[in-house]
Amino acid sequence: MSNEIVKAAILDVVEHQLRDNNPPETKAADERLIGIGYSDEDARILIGQVVTHEIFDITKSGKEFNLDRFVARLAQLPKEPSAD
Repeated sequence: MSNEIVKAAILDVVEHQLRDNNPPETKAADERLIGIGYSDEDARILIGQVVTHEIFDITKSGKEFNLDRFVARLAQLPKEPSAD
């Protein structure tokens, strides 16, 4: 599977979370990131990184999705835009 297919699948998960407002913390993180200067695309990519970490943890440990861990990671996303 190519990286672009995986990236598209992860971003699709983010879009579904935003559309369904489930969990609501995803939308709050998206709005916060956009509010501090990230583009829509960059905000969703950052959230996608959190989704990717959760998928990795699920795959590695064989445990179920952990909402508390996911929400905590969303809260750790940048508080200000990158200087890049």
